[in-house]
Amino acid sequence: MRNDVRALRSEAGWTQVEFAEMLGVSRQTVNALESGKYDPSLPLAFRVSTAFGKPIEQIFFPGEEDAPPSGGKK
Repeated sequence: MRNDVRALRSEAGWTQVEFAEMLGVSRQTVNALESGKYDPSLPLAFRVSTAFGKPIEQIFFPGEEDAPPSGGKK
């Protein structure tokens, strides 16, 4: 899943460590989330959403691997 976490965190001026502490996760989790190697649980996605003051769907997006086949609907 693609996301804008890294850009939003940088715009907010938070380090990965600071953001991780806000979310109650490790810095490694934030790094994995930002690099797209980790899809958050729904509770974590809500905490991220709350931290940025944005709806989940404005932060997380289906990536190429989540896109429906050409001409099909998901």
